[in-house]
Amino acid sequence: MSDNSSGKEITVPPIADELGRVFEREGHELHLVGGPVRDAVLRRPVSDLDFTTGARPEATEAILRAHCSTVWTTGADFGTIGGMFRGEQVEVTTFRADAYDRVGRNPVVRYGDRLEDDLERRDFTVNAMAVSLPGHVFADPFGGIADIARRTIRTPASPESSFADDPLRMLRAARFAAQLGFDVEAPTLAAMRDLAPELSRITAERVRDEFVKLMLAPDPVAGLRLLVDTGLADRFLPELPALRMEIDEHAQHKDVYEHSLQVLRNAIGLETGGPDLLLRIAALLHDIGKPETKEVVAGGGVTFHHHDIAGARLARRRMRELRFPKADVQAVSLLISLHLRFYGYADGEEGGWTDSAVRRYVTDADGQLDRLNALVRSDCTTRNRRKAERLRRDYDAFEERIARLRAEEDLRAVRPDLDGNAIMELLGLRPGPEVGRAWAFLKELRLERGPLPREAAESELLAWAAREGIAPRPDAG
Repeated sequence: MSDNSSGKEITVPPIADELGRVFEREGHELHLVGGPVRDAVLRRPVSDLDFTTGARPEATEAILRAHCSTVWTTGADFGTIGGMFRGEQVEVTTFRADAYDRVGRNPVVRYGDRLEDDLERRDFTVNAMAVSLPGHVFADPFGGIADIARRTIRTPASPESSFADDPLRMLRAARFAAQLGFDVEAPTLAAMRDLAPELSRITAERVRDEFVKLMLAPDPVAGLRLLVDTGLADRFLPELPALRMEIDEHAQHKDVYEHSLQVLRNAIGLETGGPDLLLRIAALLHDIGKPETKEVVAGGGVTFHHHDIAGARLARRRMRELRFPKADVQAVSLLISLHLRFYGYADGEEGGWTDSAVRRYVTDADGQLDRLNALVRSDCTTRNRRKAERLRRDYDAFEERIARLRAEEDLRAVRPDLDGNAIMELLGLRPGPEVGRAWAFLKELRLERGPLPREAAESELLAWAAREGIAPRPDAG
């Protein structure tokens, strides 16, 4: 389908035609553009309606204020006006024909007079299509429909020019490969390799946002391979390509890199409530401590002792540099630090862990237990079916044991049997470090022995205080 051919067969949300009629009455053309058109062609759900128009921003704002319940102008400097139209969020951008200084990412905004100029400045041909509203004339000047049929990602302008203008588009190519299952055409792929250093012009927050979208895609592995193969990952996640040179200690995979991608696939297969970003990141990065901890042993084998601790530290640093929220950083680093803990249970005799050890496992998971369970299960990628089945049975039994203890005790909020006020009253203490030490002792006791009657807890606390030289008040006990 070529430029200005009929787009009647493309299903456009009725609200888009309504807005088109509003602009038409005011003497301006309006087009649905970009991702919504691509998704309509692919028969995917259409959301996040984006429009382009020949109207200048001030005219667009006046039109939207007359017909929208709310209008916002935060993107006005870039020609974008937003509003709530018939209960839906819409954004309308004036035709753009920008120039880039190729130092930063933001363009020198220049408005255009032709739809084709606007489409040419877009990232990929599959996003450079438009449908006029309400007439449904389809515009595809750069062959987006043909590229969709070929399942190909290609830039409207030359890839060198496009990526030099906005290096973030290289990450978007990988993201669309993960989202759509498309391949990147050879010249575009070559430009990604050549221009990978240009990614340094992009802020950490924007890189993070694209990485997150890629990780939440149906097939993040396809996008991750592109990032590694083009050298883009070296620019913001060098720990991932570093895994390619580290053969795992069991020689069951080509390398730790391939193992990590398989663990990510396994984790995705265990998701039940939609994509889980933190589980996926933890699965991808769970072994990034191996290069740092690799040791060659007699006979040619290798070990990676304490790679869980090293990996947690590296993941924490990398996620901080990418400006992930603090809670996300803590969750992923915790999962990585604990992902080997279960193997002490699996390698022992049945029931080898005490109830105390199980309580500590649950408590240390600190609200991440479900993700930790999924990560541990995902980490089993052995080709030895007998070993895999044994590990599965061991973990099934382990989870059943956790469930039994949870039914008997509230393991999700393990706290001492006496709170701070009771400790101070019993020992005659004022708030301070000694109360904290007493509280920590009682928590360890709770983990070790489970819930205690109040009298037993008080007796244990008094005995501890005597050992520590903390004299209770005369009427205590």
